[in-house]
Amino acid sequence: MSQTALPDITAVREYLLELQQRICETLAEVDGQATFITDTWDRPEGGGGMSRVITDGAVFEKGGVNFSHVMGDTMPPSATAHRPHLAGAPWQAMGVSLVIHPNNPYVPTSHANVRVFVATPKDGDPVYWFGGGYDLTPYYGFDEDCVHWHRVAKAACDPFGDRVYSDYKHWCDEYFFLKHRNEPRGIGGLFFDDHNSGDFRRDFALMQAVGNSYLEAYTPIVQRRKDTPFGERERDFQLYRRGRYVEFNLVYDRGTLFGLQSGGRTESILMSLPPLVRWDYSREAEPGTEEARLTDYFLTGRDWLELNHE
Repeated sequence: MSQTALPDITAVREYLLELQQRICETLAEVDGQATFITDTWDRPEGGGGMSRVITDGAVFEKGGVNFSHVMGDTMPPSATAHRPHLAGAPWQAMGVSLVIHPNNPYVPTSHANVRVFVATPKDGDPVYWFGGGYDLTPYYGFDEDCVHWHRVAKAACDPFGDRVYSDYKHWCDEYFFLKHRNEPRGIGGLFFDDHNSGDFRRDFALMQAVGNSYLEAYTPIVQRRKDTPFGERERDFQLYRRGRYVEFNLVYDRGTLFGLQSGGRTESILMSLPPLVRWDYSREAEPGTEEARLTDYFLTGRDWLELNHE
């Protein structure tokens, strides 16, 4: 398929840096106590980035919002598995990726990412593809939060086609799934990758719509749950369930694999891991409890938009 416009890397970079700043400013305001520190870094192999990290806040125990723009002379194996014709091509990748781990177990962990990859084969025009999405990982679930999250996701996708939300929602459910546990990581959201319709401007607009809707999806949930009382039981369960998050990111996550294979900055790659976590041998929640309801009801890949919570 011919491309109607060559990739405008400058425009994408400007947007991503603005998105990073907007997200950090908004979440710092929600926290009300801690602010994001800035760590600018260079990558010896080419490129660099800026990590923004918040820790020990009133609301957020740890959070990171990374911008990176990295490049290399030869495509890494994780990027050429489905594109053998690009093996050996110089490349560059750019994106914003974030993970937010709140203090309160009633506030879910959230993850979001928007990115673009460009490779330039020998004697050919640049080839681009976009990816991204966001997903929500509750420890104690609420129907209204799940419905809100997915309504915002659908509204972001609707201008780009009737099936975009349903396709990306299904893709998210499949991707954020721990096969060795036979359970989803969370209640899903959106996930897409390898997106190139041939129209760079429209594809870029889709990526922006997803990136711009993250705060609209997450902030109201945080505001509703951040002052909910909790005790040692809820905190213990939160730390235990965080173990699933670590398992997914270290075993399955494409971004982690790509970053490590491409000589990425380890501190930034592993920024997504929570500060405290625990694993218990053969732990099972007592039937009928809110802890059991997480896996029995919320982590089932359901269609949240079928619920009526007007």
